[in-house]
Amino acid sequence: MATIPFIRSKKPAALEISAESILGALPAATLVVDEVANIRYANLAAEQLFQASAAVLIGDPLAKVLPPHGPVLTLVEQAIASGTDMSAYGVVLDTPRTGIRTMSIYVTPLADRPNWAVVSLQEQTRALKIGQQMEHRAAARSMTAMASMLAHEVKNPLSGIRGAAQLLGQSASEGDRALTQLICDEADRIVALVNRMEVFSDDRPLTREPVNIHVVLERVRRLAENGFAKGIKFSERYDPSLPPVSGNLDQLVQVFLNLVKNAAESAPSSGGEIVLSTAFQPGVRVAVQGASGRIQLPLVVMVQDNGPGIPEEIRPHLFDPFVTTKPKGSGLGLALVAKIITDHGGVIEFDSQTARTTFRIMLPVVTGYGI
Repeated sequence: MATIPFIRSKKPAALEISAESILGALPAATLVVDEVANIRYANLAAEQLFQASAAVLIGDPLAKVLPPHGPVLTLVEQAIASGTDMSAYGVVLDTPRTGIRTMSIYVTPLADRPNWAVVSLQEQTRALKIGQQMEHRAAARSMTAMASMLAHEVKNPLSGIRGAAQLLGQSASEGDRALTQLICDEADRIVALVNRMEVFSDDRPLTREPVNIHVVLERVRRLAENGFAKGIKFSERYDPSLPPVSGNLDQLVQVFLNLVKNAAESAPSSGGEIVLSTAFQPGVRVAVQGASGRIQLPLVVMVQDNGPGIPEEIRPHLFDPFVTTKPKGSGLGLALVAKIITDHGGVIEFDSQTARTTFRIMLPVVTGYGI
């Protein structure tokens, strides 16, 4: 590997740190490329982003790990040609190594190495995760308060209304009985909705155990293929060496059943496909409720469909209660998913484009499994 020169200052010796050590400590994925755009250096964050060691990356063309005609290589070419810094924000990377990620890209020419450049890739969504997670928690707290209120203030009066409608129906004419039955049916529908909301007020401690996430996904896939997702193609891209999740089996089944059901309803009736994938990414660290510092969420599960995508106007509120695109949907499914993932100390995010919507869930693993 080529040595990256570092100008030593006249400060005390304690400040004479190699450039390689500094670059290696940076949280952003950082590469150094030469005049023909071959990789000459990769830090630890770059190894994690591209899921390959520095020894594997060094010497390869940058176009081997990034799209050859994509925005990153274009920025590198422009920076080298002009001798000035270049940057771009909101760049979507979608490669087999990185998955779908929204990045900020910075390219800086090296002053003492003609036509060499430093390329830094910073994931934007990582910086937003904590704020999004707090929004999910606030939504869950709102649902808890609402569920408690509705249980006391709505269900009891509805029971009286339903009983009165049944009594009226016994002596009513045939036409009026249809109306009293309508009252009963609507009362039952509201009670069912309130019952679903009461799940949010369950604040009992989560019962955890080691859970094989592939057992969860296999159960969900079987339920889907034999029920609501008949005729939809399932593809699986699993990392077979994943450690177990620290979580609750039944609740995780509920999470992925909801996500797969949404994916099945979004996928086209002809040619619909759902992709389930898992990966281990030890570099993922976020702040979660109840933790004194950032914790690692290395286990990543993705549910992807080839439907039309999520409408732009509801994306900022997708995990809020009662937000739905379904004509008969209650809008509680994704709010419940967010609550369960939060209870597990995890993070959920999504990316939506035409013909590809991906939900990405990051979860903690059982302590002692390589983290």
